[in-house]
Amino acid sequence: MKVNLTEGKENIVDLEIIIPAKDAAEAYNRAVNKISQHVNIDGFRKGKAPRAIIEKRVGTERIKVEAIETLMPSAISNAIKENNLDVITQPSITSYDFELGKDLSVKVRVEIRPEVTLGEYKGLNLKVEDSPIPADAEKKSLDNLLNQHATFELVVDRPAKDTDIAVIDFEGFSNGEKIVGGDGKNYSLDLGNSNFIPGFAEQIVGKNVNDEFEINVTFPKEYHDEKLKGQPAVFKIKINELKERVLPELNDEFAQKVGPFKTVDDLKADINKYLESQHERTNKQNTENEVFKAVIDAAKVEIPQSMISREIESLKADYQQRLAYQGIDWETLVKSQGGVDHLEETLTEDAKARIKNSLVIDKIAKAEDIKLEPKDLEKKFAELAALYGMQQQDVLKEIGHNPNALGSLSQQALNDKVRDFLLENNNVEIVQPKVEVK
Repeated sequence: MKVNLTEGKENIVDLEIIIPAKDAAEAYNRAVNKISQHVNIDGFRKGKAPRAIIEKRVGTERIKVEAIETLMPSAISNAIKENNLDVITQPSITSYDFELGKDLSVKVRVEIRPEVTLGEYKGLNLKVEDSPIPADAEKKSLDNLLNQHATFELVVDRPAKDTDIAVIDFEGFSNGEKIVGGDGKNYSLDLGNSNFIPGFAEQIVGKNVNDEFEINVTFPKEYHDEKLKGQPAVFKIKINELKERVLPELNDEFAQKVGPFKTVDDLKADINKYLESQHERTNKQNTENEVFKAVIDAAKVEIPQSMISREIESLKADYQQRLAYQGIDWETLVKSQGGVDHLEETLTEDAKARIKNSLVIDKIAKAEDIKLEPKDLEKKFAELAALYGMQQQDVLKEIGHNPNALGSLSQQALNDKVRDFLLENNNVEIVQPKVEVK
């Protein structure tokens, strides 16, 4: 076998693989025999018809294609290894010249990994601002806990307050037409924490049980429904019930109810322990991000458009799947965000960033001989099992049915090892945040 290599633009390499005439003829004859096993020809048992009859029945081109499909996987693999090509896409046959008695010439196109030029990625001295625990963090945590254990009492002798729960019937109209999905019966609306249209909950405050009235609102300009975006609307409201949130008393009895605590001080100590662990995790994450950003920014790589296009399609597929889970229509969302061109422009930047990150990580892994070990994947399997509440062996079975999932998981595990390496080999100082002078 002989290989002629031609480098093209954007990391494209064309290979001309030349198979000796003898090997090509043998592959052709094997293809004839294989095809003959599946062709019914009067007067002959399957597999016994002469070559000339098979050629006449199915055509020599089909036989040649069968021969090439048999020969080329190993031939292409050997050509890639011999030329030390780092191929990132499935090779494709672009043409062939197959004449019996002569050498077979097959032209194959492959795309190779772009060359990455690393900048400084070890021994960096960086500073990261501390993410201090807010002064009111303990109080907010206690308030949230009290709210989670609140009880609700019916209100009958006063108007609605902005801390109440209003049980309402509502029906919405915009430009004289009923709003699709803009109605509800006995809907419990938290007047102090509403995710309805701005101004909706506020206009219920001050009203009484059994009141029937109308409120006027305007849909936000960035609203997901193009027809309603920025449009005025009228909602007919009836208040069926008002409920007042009654918080429990913060005492030792409450502390004992919500956890393994004897006193309120024990509860507060546990909250502060959690807040401190969150503080440490946030600082670690910010440190990782700062180091990785510095390394990525210092690296240089020309990303071919073909890689960007594939990554955009992958991002779109992921995006569509997430939206489907949320019950959001893809076409509607695209329109609300400025159309396909605008969305793809946004995705292009995300695609470039993801590709560069991946290429730089792989380059550092090779430069530092960072390799995956069985324990690295086992750690990822355990994380997935914990995330989805599954047994680890069940996770392995699921991944076994999806080779792409295993590849993705392996890449994540390698990313983690490279990030750990970067943290260990760079110096990061946590500094106090800058105080803004007004």
